[in-house]
Amino acid sequence: MRVNRHYGWVVVAAGALITCVAMGAMFALPVYLQPIAADTGWSRAGISASMTAGFVTMGVAGFGWGTLSDRIGAIPVLIVASVLLCSGLVIASQATSLGVFQFAYGGLVGASGGAFFPPIMAVTVGWFDKHRSLAVSLVTVGVGVAPMVATPFASYLTELHGWRTAMLSISIGALVLMLPASLLVRRAPASAAPETGETAGAEPSSSSTGTRFGVLRTPQFAVLAGTFFLCCAAHSGPIFHTVSYAVICGATPLAAASIYSVEGVAGLFGRLLFGVAADRLGVRLVLVAGLLLQAVGIYTYVHVRELTDFYMLAMALGMAYGGVMPLYAVLARDYFGPHVMGTVLGAATMTSCIGMAFGPVGGGWLYDTYGSYHWLYIASAAVGLAAAAMALAFPPAAGREAPPAVSPA
Repeated sequence: MRVNRHYGWVVVAAGALITCVAMGAMFALPVYLQPIAADTGWSRAGISASMTAGFVTMGVAGFGWGTLSDRIGAIPVLIVASVLLCSGLVIASQATSLGVFQFAYGGLVGASGGAFFPPIMAVTVGWFDKHRSLAVSLVTVGVGVAPMVATPFASYLTELHGWRTAMLSISIGALVLMLPASLLVRRAPASAAPETGETAGAEPSSSSTGTRFGVLRTPQFAVLAGTFFLCCAAHSGPIFHTVSYAVICGATPLAAASIYSVEGVAGLFGRLLFGVAADRLGVRLVLVAGLLLQAVGIYTYVHVRELTDFYMLAMALGMAYGGVMPLYAVLARDYFGPHVMGTVLGAATMTSCIGMAFGPVGGGWLYDTYGSYHWLYIASAAVGLAAAAMALAFPPAAGREAPPAVSPA
């Protein structure tokens, strides 16, 4: 069969669209937070717990989705997940009790969220040898675009029609866009998939790494998962609560939502910049630098009160956390073979989502307890520094084998 050398870029474009729509629909909850609390009387901590449960469910489900995609391919997984996402948002939009809302958002929406990154990333890294960091970063550009589009749109619909209609409308639109895009995420043929050796120090032929689940017991995976966990635990709380914090500081709801959009724009440039830099300077060096910048940016929120300062900080922080997120998939591909990418990325996503789960509910609890977000930013910055320290433990990757017959770059 003749291989299209450039089809990998089609996968990149489809993956970017899917991640943009899916994450935009799922992570619009911060925009709904205050309207939901005002409309229903539910506590901020209780509403935030929906997102916390969603992160946990997303992580656990992501491991299963990733392993399943290794066996049956990405397309069936993405189609089922798209339907599940829409169903969860529809139920959440009509919920009249906090328990039902938490089940729909934390259970159904969360489970669907775990199905997008592992399969798409696993397929993408299989298509590329050169410019792999850039390709993976471009896939996650959708996550950066999502706050630019979904957040203001959700805020606009909420002001016009209320949060229920806004959530319902966005869920239907997401399904219409994601289903056809999912059909384009095709696995690379064997002749197009670059072969990469496993990490130095690993034993590819040993029983510990020779099986699909054996790779999860290696030191390389432990460092990858640990860094991913701490990175996400650091930025999830600030991301989720920044809109509410800005309103408390005097910003209007629409202006506060636009801060979230500025982070998205900065994340877009961060992904491109960090992707190019990682291809040139090395993934580990760029990752450590990005994690340090993220920690400093998070702490700076303690001193921010004016809208202009929020915008400036959003640019720096968005570039940092947006830039580092795609690099974990590139590191995984450097250490492990293509036949286990879905499993590795699914397991890594599971640990990262558990880290993400601490931020929303932790920030809500700290605010409800102390009446301030001050301690949220201090604790998150400390966790961010721990992530940078953990990233220093990444061992160098082994040299790669000869270039593949097809290397779209």
